[in-house]
Amino acid sequence: MKKFSLLFLAVILAAALAACDDSKDKAGAKENTKVKIGVNGSDGAQWPILKEKAAKEGIDIELVEFEDYTLPNNALAQGDIDLNAFQTLVFLAQYNKESGNDIVPIGSTQFAPLGLYSKKIKELSDVKKGDQIAVPDDPTNQARALKLLEAAKLIKLDTDFGLFDGPDKIAENPLNLKITPMVAQQTPRSLEDVAAAVINNGIAGQAGFEPAKDPIFKESAKDDASIPYVNLIAAREEDKNNKVYKRIVELYQEDDVKKAITEDTKGGSILQVVPQDKLDQEFQKLVK
Repeated sequence: MKKFSLLFLAVILAAALAACDDSKDKAGAKENTKVKIGVNGSDGAQWPILKEKAAKEGIDIELVEFEDYTLPNNALAQGDIDLNAFQTLVFLAQYNKESGNDIVPIGSTQFAPLGLYSKKIKELSDVKKGDQIAVPDDPTNQARALKLLEAAKLIKLDTDFGLFDGPDKIAENPLNLKITPMVAQQTPRSLEDVAAAVINNGIAGQAGFEPAKDPIFKESAKDDASIPYVNLIAAREEDKNNKVYKRIVELYQEDDVKKAITEDTKGGSILQVVPQDKLDQEFQKLVK
């Protein structure tokens, strides 16, 4: 009888301890960390991959789509979202300077090269004197387009040419090319009338071009001059060392996302990983 009683007590005690541990586990279980990321287009092939990987680590990513480039930074500054991923380094630097807000890059994502397109010529050597070349007219992309033409050795810019300068800073134009700024969205349509046009990567894709192979000349991601134009994930300054946010950057920069971006854009955009110290250094230069 004593053996039976002792055995019964042992069973009861074990059950009680198990229940206690189970309650402890439930009480100590952490809910998934929810992170809202502001984007301009949530249809990229990288997002489902990133969301799935993050979910496995207890990070619930919600994409918040904005139609206007001016909105995601304001939403981030106001705390409506936690991160955003839609802009280049130079765009963010200009935003901070104009708004007085303090948003910082916490990781690089994609680089989408500008390209020089044409329906009339097949290579740079075909450009002739007096030809007209269209470029985007917004300050950032106009300066970037002129740098592309300089890299193509079609023009030479002043030594103090800045990130927002225009055609008035062209130092040498040996072919007397007519540089025509216009709304970026109009550049593909201009190809019926001009010899060539510098077209934004995304706009070129929308117009039916393949940015990986159709340009007669395009920007190189291997050049440090491309860093101001690399896209990024941004956070509020006080969150720049947030471990969850930094982990999202790490997951984005992995090979499966790289492959998805390459396939989704047909090689038009590439994953470009810039070391954080280099990203910070370039960003501070741009802000100043």
